[in-house]
Amino acid sequence: MGPNDTNLETTRPHSPNSVARSTAGTPGEGRSYETEKSEKAPGLTLQQQNTARIQYVTLLWPMIVAGWNDGTTGPLLPRIQEVYHVNFTIVSLIFVFACIGFVGGAIANMYMTPRFGFGKVIVFGAVCQAVAYAIQCSAPPFPVFVMAYTINGVGMALQDAQANGFVATLSSNAEAKMGVLHAFYGLGAFVSPLAATQFAQARRWSFHYLVSLSVSVVDIIVLVVVFKLKSMDECLALAGEHIPERAEEGEEGSFKQVMQTRAVHLLAFFILIYVGVEVTIGGWIVTFIIDVRNGGPSSGYVSSGFFGGLTLGRVLLLWVNKKVGERLVLFIYATLAIALDLTIWFVPSLIGNAVAISIIGVLLGPMYPIAMNQTGRILPRWILTSSIGWIAGFGQAGSAVLPFMTGAIAEKHGIKTLQPLLVAMMAFMMFLWALVPRAPKVVRRP
Repeated sequence: MGPNDTNLETTRPHSPNSVARSTAGTPGEGRSYETEKSEKAPGLTLQQQNTARIQYVTLLWPMIVAGWNDGTTGPLLPRIQEVYHVNFTIVSLIFVFACIGFVGGAIANMYMTPRFGFGKVIVFGAVCQAVAYAIQCSAPPFPVFVMAYTINGVGMALQDAQANGFVATLSSNAEAKMGVLHAFYGLGAFVSPLAATQFAQARRWSFHYLVSLSVSVVDIIVLVVVFKLKSMDECLALAGEHIPERAEEGEEGSFKQVMQTRAVHLLAFFILIYVGVEVTIGGWIVTFIIDVRNGGPSSGYVSSGFFGGLTLGRVLLLWVNKKVGERLVLFIYATLAIALDLTIWFVPSLIGNAVAISIIGVLLGPMYPIAMNQTGRILPRWILTSSIGWIAGFGQAGSAVLPFMTGAIAEKHGIKTLQPLLVAMMAFMMFLWALVPRAPKVVRRP
């Protein structure tokens, strides 16, 4: 543990360049990246404005692919069990191997970003996803099918880190843009079950991954065309963004700096539980509706309802987040989501449960972008992308831990245990959010 253990920022030694760049604020004081973001370069040209819009719209596509990927699992899960003759515990290895990929991608991001830059890393992530779908579309043996989830996880972690880091860096309306960015994740997750439910009933069920492959190939093309494998600073400069103070060569986003920052770990564990709840609902709710509420073959559409609610929540509740305050409003959303989950637990109504699941999606939707906005506020810029990479990648472990736990418990006690587990996890999520710092603590430079 280092001197930063209890602080939210990482101090840096003096250098002529860093002193020259630190011209705002009280002399000699460290500044949060939120302060630096306010120093936007005035008078953008029309070309710069258009470039900024194109760059932002392009980053929506990797989020659509990520949502498409996560929304696929739930409707296909019963068919995967049937085809490969595996029980709840074994099929849950899908989530475990995806988790290995997410965490590996998060660690790789910290080493790859300073060496190769934003453009190359995000494209490499997209290529990893395409490779994974190319393997899965042929319905290979179960071990190979599951291993592809690890490759996919690496790709998703790299793209997620780069896209979130890029948007958190923007000086204009970053909070709203972060909300819309993740709304497009919800859009992908909403559309995917509509297709996956149909393929789950088809003889060539694995051809769903051919559609996923096509979506990921488009992702690769647009990322290469727009960002041209350039670094983040080069892309930001083309859009007329102010390039804030950064670390010296070899210091930026180091593993040691990220690991010594307490706020990073609190946010990572919060995201772990949040993602776990989200993927558990999306992945297992179809099985719950079929087995416990006697739903039919079309139960996969319930998953679409959840992710559709997630999408709407990330856009429609933006004004509520701003009015109430992002920190407080998250507690309100979590409390309401727990209340609705209790109705699913105790009220045996198929239609009522489906509606409640969709509303829970609306309430959970804003939480991820709110957490990413808070990350941008309290962490210094020179570890921001690496920190977001670790938070997102480590947090994605929740997409394995909780669904696997659910599958293991369901194997012994039945899928009816889904609701009490979700209630407990959402309550724990609120506890973790209470521990996340409100703002960076200003420290004096040595």
